[in-house]
Amino acid sequence: MKKIYQPAIVLFFLISSSLFAQSDNFGGIRGIVIDQDGNAPLGFATISVFESESTEKTLVNGGITAEDGTFDLNLPQGEFDVLVEFMGYLPLEINDLIINRENRRVDLGRLELEADTENLDEVVVQGEKTLMELSLDKRIFNVGKDLANAGGTASDILMNLPSINVDPEGGVSLRGSSNVRILVDGKPSGLVSFKGSSGLQQLPASMIETVEVITNPSARYEAEGMAGVINIILKKENNQGFNASFEGIAGNPHNFGLAANLNYRHKKINWFVNYGVAYRRVPREGTIRQEVSNADTSFYSHQTTTGTVNGLNNNIRAGLDYFFNENSILTGSYLWRRSDARRLTNIRYNDYPSAEAPILDSYTLRTQDEDEKEPNSEFNLTYKRSFEQKGHVLSTAITYLDYWENSDQVYTQDAYFPNGTPIPGGSLYQTSVNDEFDRQWLLQLDYTKPVGSEGNFETGIRSSIRNMENDFIVSERAESGNMVPLPGLDDIFLYDENIHAAYAILGNKSNKFSYQGGLRAEYTDVSTTLVKTNEVNPRDYANLFPSAHLTYNISPDDALQVSYSRRIRRPVYNDLSPFMTFSDARNFFSGNPDLNPEYTDAFELGHIKYMDKGSVFSTLYYRDTEDKIERIRSVDEEGNSTTLPYNLLGEQSMGFEFTTDYYPVEWWKLDANFNFFYAKIDGSNILDTYTADTYSWFTRLTSRFTLQNGLDLQLRGNYEGRRRVAQGVQKAIAYLDISASKDIMKGRGTLILNVMDVFNSRRNRYIFEGPGFLTEGDILPRRRQINLTLNYRIKQSKAQSKPTILGED
Repeated sequence: MKKIYQPAIVLFFLISSSLFAQSDNFGGIRGIVIDQDGNAPLGFATISVFESESTEKTLVNGGITAEDGTFDLNLPQGEFDVLVEFMGYLPLEINDLIINRENRRVDLGRLELEADTENLDEVVVQGEKTLMELSLDKRIFNVGKDLANAGGTASDILMNLPSINVDPEGGVSLRGSSNVRILVDGKPSGLVSFKGSSGLQQLPASMIETVEVITNPSARYEAEGMAGVINIILKKENNQGFNASFEGIAGNPHNFGLAANLNYRHKKINWFVNYGVAYRRVPREGTIRQEVSNADTSFYSHQTTTGTVNGLNNNIRAGLDYFFNENSILTGSYLWRRSDARRLTNIRYNDYPSAEAPILDSYTLRTQDEDEKEPNSEFNLTYKRSFEQKGHVLSTAITYLDYWENSDQVYTQDAYFPNGTPIPGGSLYQTSVNDEFDRQWLLQLDYTKPVGSEGNFETGIRSSIRNMENDFIVSERAESGNMVPLPGLDDIFLYDENIHAAYAILGNKSNKFSYQGGLRAEYTDVSTTLVKTNEVNPRDYANLFPSAHLTYNISPDDALQVSYSRRIRRPVYNDLSPFMTFSDARNFFSGNPDLNPEYTDAFELGHIKYMDKGSVFSTLYYRDTEDKIERIRSVDEEGNSTTLPYNLLGEQSMGFEFTTDYYPVEWWKLDANFNFFYAKIDGSNILDTYTADTYSWFTRLTSRFTLQNGLDLQLRGNYEGRRRVAQGVQKAIAYLDISASKDIMKGRGTLILNVMDVFNSRRNRYIFEGPGFLTEGDILPRRRQINLTLNYRIKQSKAQSKPTILGED
């Protein structure tokens, strides 16, 4: 493959055009660049002119073609080589071009470029080796190369990454901890602000470029997130000219969607637009068996649930970069998302005198019919200034989030004797109306300055101002026929949060050692209010969060690192809101306004090794958590359960993680992740028996085969071991995914077929036990999914960037 000089030319042209204008314009060249096959002009192709006699390819002049493919460059007197380049085409060289008195102005005429189909294939093969880029404190995953992600969502992408587990309900955990901070483009997002990580099920995978997993963040990052930070980077190109990719999806159960990623760069302005629309029908089923016993009564119930969620999701993200020059960039963007869902759920409760005497006493049928609307907007304005000294950078960002959700639900319920006769007074008609609002301003300023020959100093400030509101009412039809609000379920809940932070980090390098120490200060002011009952709960606290990283480079591709950071988990809106879910008449979930934050000290010892055929990343970690937040289930004498979050005394956990990607042979690639951990949970402040010592392990193995004629096959096995929690046991999960892809249309298109959860085995199975009750659940939130996806690219390739050098971002 010939060496490509395009990035240097574009930078040279943008910075130095004024200098060229003042040089000796003795003569020049002109011409037009066209596509060899279709004779279409190629706008924004790169023209580079070098001195012929220079062995180091000294650049004399350069530029880009106009939209009609034409160019006109001034040159001094001499002998030159001309290089013409355009993405997706073979470069064209013209050697020994002479400019003298006889040849002042040279017309090169029509310069025809040939489509680079062979190079595209080579780039695809190179891209296979860069699915995962490793540095000691951050792993970067180029998720577009994972076949299982095609046609899916952001939640599906996270489910396929090492160290990350996504439970069947959509909850995200990192190394066994659900307290993980999820960012989008380095900032909080409405996708995960109000609905938690389950909101990621509404972001198409086609809009995502990479995912960063940061397990022990430095003081640069906000202290929120005990287990670390997951940063989702959305797609955006900035190559000259127009480039695009399109994706169409069809799946069973119903999964139909279209997505487009468009980009147009002209000189100083780069426009980008991402759009995705998807319709999905998600079936759900499950069973809950519960025994209740106390001094006076005992009974047994068996609950079965079936239902579907029909959702239409629209996502559009648009913006522009303005290049004052290549070192000064202003970016503005806008994200709009709307989700419309219809949720239909049918529940049957069978009641028995006891589990040993399964004689049906009665049964109850309950139906939920919910319409849900969720519009969400995000505005971002960022400015980045890079100074002459490498690594000297100033950046600032302003973000505004505006979120609203309306949920309108109707419940009908009827009770029957075993023979099907209605029980008098056993019918209910209930409604629930819930409006939720979330508005947040985020202001951030960061500054980085190299110190000495190897050192680096970073500092910054950040403010987050957030106001949330939940207006809810649950009503029931009385005998008179009027709808009457239920006690305690008619109020307005307000959540106001202000977080202000400042940080400083100093790092340096001495021989094979690199070290970095940082300190972050955060002040939190939170207030919750129940308007109608006038219950106000203000909280404010200030904390210091130190971090430290020490790296020893054994060799350029082999290193060790020791790191420490202190983290916090603040109770957020869903943890504090007293509004109780009402879809299930016997199982209620709510928040707890009296929660306190939990704190964690995290330690890691990591090792990374690059080899000719792959890489190995291994880590020992330890976490000590105070006031751990965990949900606790209680059941009353009538068998109705309530699940609320509480502060436990704490948790101590330690573990070992191993990640590798390896090529046994050129056509076979293996990715493996193994995580074993031990945790000691102490909830004796709630109940003496709420303690647990648990061992568990997660493993994921991906095997990918590159076959002939652009055909790829991928198999992925997943296993999550059984583990104890404060109240019982979370049972093991095992499931298999199969994917295949075929390049078509001369490498510009890819057809992908994937089958997720082949055996419908990705089930949430648990046993919870407490005073007077035993509950066993088996839930399948999503059935096996089969997707067929077509991806087509215009002037974009499937290639990924090369892995970063150790210690570099």
